[in-house]
Amino acid sequence: MPSGVRGALVQHASDLPDGPVKITWLPAETPRLPLGRIRLHWEPASLAGWDVTAHLGLATTEVHLASWPAAPDDWPRLVRPTIHEVLGLCAALAVATAALDLSNRLAQV
Repeated sequence: MPSGVRGALVQHASDLPDGPVKITWLPAETPRLPLGRIRLHWEPASLAGWDVTAHLGLATTEVHLASWPAAPDDWPRLVRPTIHEVLGLCAALAVATAALDLSNRLAQV
């Protein structure tokens, strides 16, 4: 990863089995992840491959989502299914939350 970055902010994870994971670099001074966003961080593993971690932004904190120790060089292919599913769950929760908020507002009218 380039110097001065905290990790990679996942923009999109393809639903295709070998599809890409699109990212943008997350500057080191970024305070925390936005709600429902995923940050990837990777560094060379001690013996071979890459140590990859993923964090998920929640409403008030970031949580450790997953780790892939000593992942092979094609690690994006390995992490893509997990990232894709979590992004889908976060999107579904956002829609459900918005629907619940709207329902509550309409009930008050």
